[in-house]
Amino acid sequence: MCAKGKELLTFLTLQVYSIAMTERLNKTKLIRYSFLLAAAILWGFSFVAQAVDEVAPFTFTATRALIGSAVLVPVFLVMDAIKKKRGEVPTLSLEEQKKARKTLWLGGLICGVVISVATNLQQFGLSMNLEAGKAGFITAMYIVLVPVIGLFRGKKSSLIVWVSVALAVVGLYFISVKGGFYINAGDICLILCAIAFSVHITVVDHFVNQVDGVKLSCLQFLFCGVFSALLALIFERSRFSLSTLLSYYKTFLYMGICSCGIAYTFQIVGQKGTNPTAASLIMSLEASFSLIFGMIFLKEMLTIREWIGIALMVVAIVLTETKELFAKPAPKREAPEEPRP
Repeated sequence: MCAKGKELLTFLTLQVYSIAMTERLNKTKLIRYSFLLAAAILWGFSFVAQAVDEVAPFTFTATRALIGSAVLVPVFLVMDAIKKKRGEVPTLSLEEQKKARKTLWLGGLICGVVISVATNLQQFGLSMNLEAGKAGFITAMYIVLVPVIGLFRGKKSSLIVWVSVALAVVGLYFISVKGGFYINAGDICLILCAIAFSVHITVVDHFVNQVDGVKLSCLQFLFCGVFSALLALIFERSRFSLSTLLSYYKTFLYMGICSCGIAYTFQIVGQKGTNPTAASLIMSLEASFSLIFGMIFLKEMLTIREWIGIALMVVAIVLTETKELFAKPAPKREAPEEPRP
């Protein structure tokens, strides 16, 4: 187990090194990458914390999301007060203020709907399939789906990206399919969850440069919590137990404060000005951290077949993100000479 942990830590180091080799890091970019890496670590441990089947999925998501939203309210209020004191608040006309509020609420609503779908699917998948490490790697499929979604936004992908997609699908097969061609319901939920998370990364990339990141994170979890609570009232009323919720208060405090309030805010702040594909690479490290924490805390052991699948997915992830290493640099355009008199 110690040897496996060392191998995974070595892999993490190599991935971070590949990021540094792919792009010349400046101070601002390093800070953004640090936020994304911190989010990946917090999410990695959340797979262990989420491995709870006594609490119904919608109830679990609603509780963690509402806690996350509540935690961020004093944060953005304090940040607004500091900005106001420093004179950093821009002067906007009434029309501009109205437009800014509309964009913020629209972004919060759209991000909230998408993250609600993603987290509920993830919780359903974990409740049916309590393997934190495996769930983390299936969820990490968003790393390959992000550039695929880019096609629908008019962004073409290279041949290496499509090779990565094929490798990831094969890897997913080895991880999820046992024996015959059979994928259980939990795996299907996690696959759909990966698709939803890839959409979430794309949506965040659209709104993050237009609105305040902390407020966007707060609103997305407010909407996520409300939607999930309504679904819990409809489908899980008979399973609700306040005593059970209170017995898992440590889990909900971690999921609400760390996984939602802190980690997703780190994602939004880290994605600002960062290429979404590069950001998804760093955030996909949550899968590796979920394996480490799953082996340490849940005593999980993976089969050789699953390790092969994981290896293929790692190759797909690295190929997708380091394709720039194989691309020829764009020729520098020289300024035209001014005509001589």
